[in-house]
Amino acid sequence: MKKSWFKSGIASIALIAAAGGAWADKANDTLRVAFTKELENVDSYFNSSREGVVLQRAIWDGLIYRDPATNEYKGNLATSWEWIDDTTLELKLREGVTFHDGSPFNADDVVYTVNFVAKEENGVKTQRNVNWMESAEKVDDYTVRIHLKEKFPAAIEFLSGPVSMYPSDYYAEVGPSGMGLEPVGTGPYKVVSVVPGQHFVLEKNENYHDSPKGQPEIANVDIRTIPDVNTQMAELFSGSLDLIWQVPADQAEKLATMDQFTVKNESTMRVGYLNMDAAGRSGDTPVTDLRVRRAINHAINREELVEALLKGKSRVVSTPCFPSQFGCVEDAAKSYEYDPEKAKALLAEAGYPDGFTIEFYAYRNREYAEAIMSYLNAVGIQTDFKFLQYSALREQNMKGEVPLAFLTWGSFSINDASAMVSQFFKHGSLDDARDDQVLEYLNIADSSTDPDTRIENYAKAIERITDQAYWAPMFSYNTNYVFTNEVEYTPTADEVLRFTTMSWN
Repeated sequence: MKKSWFKSGIASIALIAAAGGAWADKANDTLRVAFTKELENVDSYFNSSREGVVLQRAIWDGLIYRDPATNEYKGNLATSWEWIDDTTLELKLREGVTFHDGSPFNADDVVYTVNFVAKEENGVKTQRNVNWMESAEKVDDYTVRIHLKEKFPAAIEFLSGPVSMYPSDYYAEVGPSGMGLEPVGTGPYKVVSVVPGQHFVLEKNENYHDSPKGQPEIANVDIRTIPDVNTQMAELFSGSLDLIWQVPADQAEKLATMDQFTVKNESTMRVGYLNMDAAGRSGDTPVTDLRVRRAINHAINREELVEALLKGKSRVVSTPCFPSQFGCVEDAAKSYEYDPEKAKALLAEAGYPDGFTIEFYAYRNREYAEAIMSYLNAVGIQTDFKFLQYSALREQNMKGEVPLAFLTWGSFSINDASAMVSQFFKHGSLDDARDDQVLEYLNIADSSTDPDTRIENYAKAIERITDQAYWAPMFSYNTNYVFTNEVEYTPTADEVLRFTTMSWN
């Protein structure tokens, strides 16, 4: 692995450290945090970014909560739940909860939220998170029933993650655009101000209910979007920031040697992968040929990428899902050893003895994308590289305009294979395989209430997806968190910044 494949900000760090800076203290009880990626809309149903998940968990609550350490489901806005039949879930709601605007939480809010987000025409960004619900009905002020379109055994997991409850009257009045600018939830933090894509200020909800999320200790959270990691580190040194995350491994290693910072590394559910347009949605490109897709899989040294770039708790992944997710059967996946000669032979067999040029897209971790391009170049595949904002690339991908891309997916931290493999291989707008056999397997796996049947059919889907090389799975991610010694925080393995578990030393 050549050092030139990734950039280091260590020189700039050294200069800043030498210059010193005015250190921030905790006197104002304000935690200053940086986001790297611009958040397209704070409304949690109308973005699909990790930054959106972080704000979602701070501002809003779901009916159910999954403990990130034990995976135990606990009541949050619901106190209990039971299945009336295979497609009807009845929930008893917590009484005495109020939204940030002072309005009481009750069954009307659950019914309005579910009925709004479940309608495809209302445009929820990640349909997979909500399209398993048909509707909700009010039994009484604190009892609701959620009706499913069909059997969906992962319902509790989804209700503990991306399905947040909104105030019915307010949301009916302002809609997604208004909620994005002036969010109102029941969560541990209230929103003071939003500058779209740039700046978010939160304050502690003094009336937060007895939630398993825990009561917030830090009064204020000030979040700014700072795309450049070196700039983030400069501000960390100057005292303008207290916490940064998603710090590249080489820079985190240097920061860990400095006494004024705490550096913690934790695994995540995020998987990096190459998506290839096997169905030809973007035109008749070389990746419509199975031999080319297999060649691309053989061309990349995943072990070297993990060892040299990601480090930490990352690992090579061969599945189109995160290994801990229910149904993500690793043994079912076809693995592709690093073999550039085999890759060249497959390209020649496919009619490309001298290689070809193809558009190659990415939206994050430019150094990872550049390393992948170097492997592709080495076997004759030249790349016309296009580095876009996440929202722009996602829109192009949904339109079927992307032949080859380095992408990632964190599954909204949902620990079920349906949140990843079914998101991308069920003929939706992001499915570039369009494989009817895979669709059949996933339909069975997603709807069966028998765990063995689910595992069997997810395994069949994974086997076919990897045999046909629709993707080139790369690796799991880890996250480096860097914060001043005034901050106490223990990260969790689901890549969610939890402000409620942060405190001052």
